[in-house]
Amino acid sequence: MFYVIIARYRDSWFDRYFRFSAPIAVAAFIGAMFVNFWAIHQATNNASASVTDIILSNIPVFEVDGIFVYGTLLVVLVSVVMLLMHPKRIPFALHAVTLFIFIRSAFTLMTHLGPPEVAYLSDFGATITNSFFGADQFFSGHTGMPFLGALAFWGVNNKLKWFFLLSSIFFATVVLLGHIHYTIDVVSAFFITYGIYHITLWLFPRERKLFLDDTTTH
Repeated sequence: MFYVIIARYRDSWFDRYFRFSAPIAVAAFIGAMFVNFWAIHQATNNASASVTDIILSNIPVFEVDGIFVYGTLLVVLVSVVMLLMHPKRIPFALHAVTLFIFIRSAFTLMTHLGPPEVAYLSDFGATITNSFFGADQFFSGHTGMPFLGALAFWGVNNKLKWFFLLSSIFFATVVLLGHIHYTIDVVSAFFITYGIYHITLWLFPRERKLFLDDTTTH
């Protein structure tokens, strides 16, 4: 396996378009992360009151912060390992995630609706609490991001497709049980993410080809 991965990196390095696209994708992703943290900060500082919700108003609050945080870290770890093992997938994946983050940040800045009221507080420290439990409500990134992964692997890798799809459904359930997101944040995430994925296909067809080339040649 080690030699196979080395061969993939060698093959990627000799691909001129990969050498052009990968650094741009990494730089854009880093920029998107800064924008994301700024958008969360703005939304949290200007959050208004919470509102009633068709589901949240009818179920108790469950303490899911541990599952929410550690589950997220697990999905991120699997995603990073998968990309590092298949370098040609990196440009398309990062472009898709970057576009997702920019669009979600824009939605976050458009409205300052306060988060649902909860019966407990996260004890993960200020950094994680601000990142995971801010007032960036619309739309649910924890629901949408795994769904984006499922779409990327749809018809390409069945195991990864189901891993990301089930992760998306899992997080959709968790954020509702924990009153972390409103119902509209969760439901809309699937539709908006589907649109983001197809915009990414339109904007980055050559990166998608690299993604598929890596899948078919190794």
